[in-house]
Formats: sequence, C-alpha cells, structure tokens
Amino acid sequence: MPRSVDDIVKHGDELAERFEQYEPHDEDERDPGSFIALRGAVIDRARAEEAIQTAVVQARKDGYSWRAIGSLLGTSGEAARQRYGAEQPA
Repeated sequence: MPRSVDDIVKHGDELAERFEQYEPHDEDERDPGSFIALRGAVIDRARAEEAIQTAVVQARKDGYSWRAIGSLLGTSGEAARQRYGAEQPA
C-alpha cells in the first residue's frame, strides 16, 4: 500500500528525532584497520582473477588444453572451461 506524503514526512521526522537523541557508546567504536585490510585483500583477489583470466585466454590461444590448464589451477579441465572459457567482455 503506498504511503502518503504525510506518512513519509512523519517517518522522516521520527528518524531525525532518533538521530538527534543518539548518544554513541564506547562499545560502538570499531577499529577500521581490519575492514581496510579486508577491502585491500578483495581488491588483490580481483586483480589476481583478472590476471588468471588473461593468462588462461593466452594459454588457450597457445594451444594448451583445458585439462592442462585445469591441472595447473587445481581443478578439472571441465571446471576450468566452465569458469574461464566463456566469452569475456573486452
């Protein structure tokens, strides 16, 4: 059921009141270092996946079988083909 403008404004006022009344507690604070490290690891993983994709494409162009590529990746040739064999956007 759609909300009326009055309902939306009332809800906004309630949220503003909660925000204004909020008092942070020491236990609410978190060290951002672990989150920053996680973000960096995710970026590194994305770059590594991109490098693997590029290397797989080149290996296929050079005539390597999916079985050989899968072996190097620690998986079967079929799994490697399914993961890296689809056309990739340029």
